[in-house]
Amino acid sequence: MIGLYRPGDSPLHRLPAGVKLVLLLASIVACSVFVRTPPQVLAAAGLVAGLFAVAGIPWRVALAQLRPLLWMLLLIAVFQVLITSPARAAVVCGVLVLSVALAALFTLTTRVTDMLDAVTRWLGPLRRVGVDPERAGLLLALAIRCVPLLAGIVHDVAEARRARGLQWSMTALVTPVLVRALRTADAMGDALAARGVDDA
Repeated sequence: MIGLYRPGDSPLHRLPAGVKLVLLLASIVACSVFVRTPPQVLAAAGLVAGLFAVAGIPWRVALAQLRPLLWMLLLIAVFQVLITSPARAAVVCGVLVLSVALAALFTLTTRVTDMLDAVTRWLGPLRRVGVDPERAGLLLALAIRCVPLLAGIVHDVAEARRARGLQWSMTALVTPVLVRALRTADAMGDALAARGVDDA
């Protein structure tokens, strides 16, 4: 997951996984819809920082969840500045950081088994129409895992180029990132298939 579960007795730790998942999705949607200006980004960031404090998550651990996003944020910011404006770039990058931070807070305060159990339980009634709750839970877990995984790939490629003294280039960065992402996806698919996930 984005962050390994950290045991604790905070109010966030004690909330049921299902409730936290609903709050997570609602919070991300709210950020995407209502956060429209840089001051609003700062206000939302203050609220998220307060949630980390309530959960008793050390600030070093909190920052570690966001560090892999650095190069991805740089790419997005440059792209947004070129096609829109610096203010819009700040909002887009800010909402992305807030969303990842909220997801990280969720995984830091929620056991993976509790999360998957909640999703499976919610989707249980849909089994009658062909929905597989277990696979849906697995899909959610993979989606959360792939956010920092992709950010890590971007970070590694950018660091490798900088270590070689190569000049910055959007094309030269995106191409190896895409290749590594596809290879990672293939390896993940093979691993799942080897465990019988694709069995009928």
